[in-house]
Amino acid sequence: MTVTLADVAARAQVSPATVSRVLNGNYPVAAATRERVLRAVDELDYVLNGPASALAAATSDLVGILVNDIADPFFGIMASAIQGEIGGPGGRAGGERLAVVCNTGGSAERELTYLTLLQRQRAAAVVLTGGAVEDVPHAAAVAAKLRKLADAGTRVVLCGRPPAPDTDAIALTFDNRGGARALTAHLLGLGHRRLGYIAGPGDRTTTRHRLEGHRAALAAADVADDPHRTVYGRYDRRSGYEATLELLRRDPSLTAIVAANDSVALGACAALRESGLRVPEDVSVAGFDDLPFSLDAVPSLTTVRLPLSEAGARAGRIAMGREEAPPGGIASIRGELMVRGSTGVPRASRGGA
Repeated sequence: MTVTLADVAARAQVSPATVSRVLNGNYPVAAATRERVLRAVDELDYVLNGPASALAAATSDLVGILVNDIADPFFGIMASAIQGEIGGPGGRAGGERLAVVCNTGGSAERELTYLTLLQRQRAAAVVLTGGAVEDVPHAAAVAAKLRKLADAGTRVVLCGRPPAPDTDAIALTFDNRGGARALTAHLLGLGHRRLGYIAGPGDRTTTRHRLEGHRAALAAADVADDPHRTVYGRYDRRSGYEATLELLRRDPSLTAIVAANDSVALGACAALRESGLRVPEDVSVAGFDDLPFSLDAVPSLTTVRLPLSEAGARAGRIAMGREEAPPGGIASIRGELMVRGSTGVPRASRGGA
């Protein structure tokens, strides 16, 4: 049954004229009223105009790419690779697709807003990158949005993100647990036993999976997991700097620090230098992702290389229907341990051996 403007007005408890003003954006409307109307539009899946209604099964030339922070190389690399695969034949406007990068800033609410906007625009495809927020109501809301997108003919691909069951979304996941386990096992193999861990935000799947891999390596080596040696923070350099100072305050005898990602690892190295400690002679530091600057850091970072560009390009091809989806709609992408100069054998004088 076709949803009408009057249906939206009834749901929002406003006049049809008010709904029209909100949707056309040509007349001032109170913020609360506008929000109520847009919520009704979303709940009823109202198509904004007659021509669009006639094309309800069709999609536009728009492709949405959701990222946490486009300034973060992790997301920038993937977004660039995705965009590089979505041009060419397939769209109506001169055979091209229009990529729109949606920067959520880590906000769960903004993520849902962008998915709603892309649904209204009948996006040809939507690619969500990076870890998901670990919140049951939010996960349910995202799943509902993804189902609506798929039902409207939008291809949905998750890149570096866990699968979303019962949504028809294709998932290219990173093996964060396996990579983190290999990284910590490398440090343990060098003889480190007093390891500090700088985790990412506590509500992210990537944070949990990498921390689980770290803890699995500790358990396999019969090394106790001391919760006082784990500090949570953001995925940025400043967080790594501040967390390292906190770890040193808690345990000055640490001989190694495992960072949530390479940006955090750089901050850790800076804090160690300012504390009069050398990397790796006094404290080893390891990162994750193998971002472009990792090799040029001094010393270069031991890290886990994730094929961000390759994964993004594959996600773009799948989103455009130019590559088959993996069997079962899910593919796990493994990282590669890159051993470099920032890790070494611990000094006995710091209690590492």
